Amino acid sequence: MNDYRNPAHAMLARVQRWPMGLALFSRAVCFKAPYFSSIKPRFTKLEPGHGIARLSKRRRVTNHLGTVHAIAMANLCEFVAGTLMEVSIRHDMRWIPKGMDIRYLAKAPSDVTAECVIEDIDWRETGDVMLEVNVHDSAKTLVATATVPMYVSPKPT
Repeated sequence: MNDYRNPAHAMLARVQRWPMGLALFSRAVCFKAPYFSSIKPRFTKLEPGHGIARLSKRRRVTNHLGTVHAIAMANLCEFVAGTLMEVSIRHDMRWIPKGMDIRYLAKAPSDVTAECVIEDIDWRETGDVMLEVNVHDSAKTLVATATVPMYVSPKPT
């Protein structure tokens, strides 16, 4: 990861010094993109190249089986992947998601955690970046995987 001088990374660096800083940052992301508020996600780790967020199992995010709804997990994957791109990308580049391929592998009977890692990207290049997100339940069972293609290009001048 090269040049992190972008507003999202600067804000993250500032709030991480505070108690509950990542919780505040998570809420700020939900304010910027209100749909994420429907699942109330919270980052437990976020730095350029690595993000982990948690979704608490509550009635609001469950399905008819009483497990975490598949679409709530998809929403969590997009939350982690998009925010990770925002704090990792060079200040002179931008990104946009092009889709998501998600596989639901098992029922999620508990809280879930999504993790995404970005490795070895030349942020000066225009093109697709494929992000892999893994979702585990509290027992560490892999319950979903997602591939999120992001298109990276220079910001217009």
